[in-house]
Amino acid sequence: MNHEISISGPIKLTGVFMLLGMVFCSTVNAQNSHTPQPKAGPDQPNILWVYLEDTNAWMSAYGDTVIKTPNIDELASRGVRFDRAYMTSGVCSPTRSAIITGMYQTSIGAHEHYSSFQSWRGDTMETWDPNHLGVRTLPEIFKAAGYYTFNEGKNHYNFVFSNQDLYDRKGDNGFKGATGGTGWSGREDGQPFFGQIQLRGGKKANAPKIVDPQDVPVPPYYPDHPVYRKEIAHHYDTILEMDRILGNIVDRLKEDGLYENTVVFFFSDHGMKLPRHKQFLYEGGIRVPMIVAGPGLPEGSARKDLVSGIDISATTLSLAGIEIPDHMQGMDMFASGFHRDYIVAARDRADFTIDRIRTVVTDRYKYIRNFMPEKPYMQPQYRDGREYMEVLKKLYRSGELNEVQSRFVSEDRPAEELYDLKNDPHETDNLIYSSDREHAMALAELRDKLYRWILETDDKGRFPESNAALEAVIDRWGDKAVNKEYNRVRSE
Repeated sequence: MNHEISISGPIKLTGVFMLLGMVFCSTVNAQNSHTPQPKAGPDQPNILWVYLEDTNAWMSAYGDTVIKTPNIDELASRGVRFDRAYMTSGVCSPTRSAIITGMYQTSIGAHEHYSSFQSWRGDTMETWDPNHLGVRTLPEIFKAAGYYTFNEGKNHYNFVFSNQDLYDRKGDNGFKGATGGTGWSGREDGQPFFGQIQLRGGKKANAPKIVDPQDVPVPPYYPDHPVYRKEIAHHYDTILEMDRILGNIVDRLKEDGLYENTVVFFFSDHGMKLPRHKQFLYEGGIRVPMIVAGPGLPEGSARKDLVSGIDISATTLSLAGIEIPDHMQGMDMFASGFHRDYIVAARDRADFTIDRIRTVVTDRYKYIRNFMPEKPYMQPQYRDGREYMEVLKKLYRSGELNEVQSRFVSEDRPAEELYDLKNDPHETDNLIYSSDREHAMALAELRDKLYRWILETDDKGRFPESNAALEAVIDRWGDKAVNKEYNRVRSE
């Protein structure tokens, strides 16, 4: 049907302009405007994110018996331990972009790793593709509400931003004692704070060596090899170091008389560095530790329901008494009606490695859709050359891996994967061709959920990156960018 507007005089013209103005204002308000209520005051709680990198829940608070993590255990006893917390990606910057906005990285065009970066490790891109958001980030909302905001560490967001707009203080990684203007010590007297303390987690290379490699379990999808035992033991060592630092943070909050009025979120951006964990959407990659403790929250409780990383932002606002903006896709985890039937996570380009994977996780099942099955799991990536990568490839070539261990290293990758998490927690038995009716019905349901989610959330991963974006990747990585998708800009 063809809709036409005829304008015959000044009254109608004015009316049209008024209508257009109302539509424009409504659109702008929906996209950009958010007035936090109420304003911050002395009764508002402080909010602190203790934000780990590359860390799995191998902690005694989660029932692990290899090590004791007394400070993490104490935090859990004071609050709520989430047993099924999932990040929206197994890659750092997409996850961080999602959490800081409370939106899927795929909805805001922040799904490609290290995208929208004009400068990267001292190199300024000649060509880049800036991603300007139409929504406020969480720190901006807190600043508008009168909170003091700080970030001690990483700020890898795949959109254009200014540290000055987000943070009253932006420092380097790690806890510095909250002295001399670091952490919360730079705020005005009585001013509540929203802060992030970023800890290296599994990237803590110099963590003291405490755990004996002979004492660690090796997941069945990795070879029981000294190199893998060493890496797993090292991950336990990094967790022990993070536990020590968490204890220091809590002690300082207590010394400053802030602990009783501070909500502490303790979580990780994704799983540890081994090949099937980091960057991928298996449990080891996206299922993370998450503990929330503070005034008014249940103590010593454990929740087994599904929560998403994007729920952290919405919950943070709610606990501060600030209205959750309509654009946020995250939800308040402590709201009476909170419930998620399923979780969705995504993997797209990571560094120079082009890929597209989506997963849907329910209480029992996980469905993985590999949209680029022609690319092997172990296609060229930034970790190539590291001992644990080369050992895995060598063992595969020499036929020393079993069938389960070989799958991730082979040239073949299925277009779809389905796992029964209750009976197969390590995700080793792909049920995609199962004749079992229950599995088949679950597969059909999860396929439908994924395709609906892609459309309903405007998953921008279904579109290729722009020429400018690909040129920026080549500028960063040079000849390592070998995927065929780069050919269209290399030939120009």
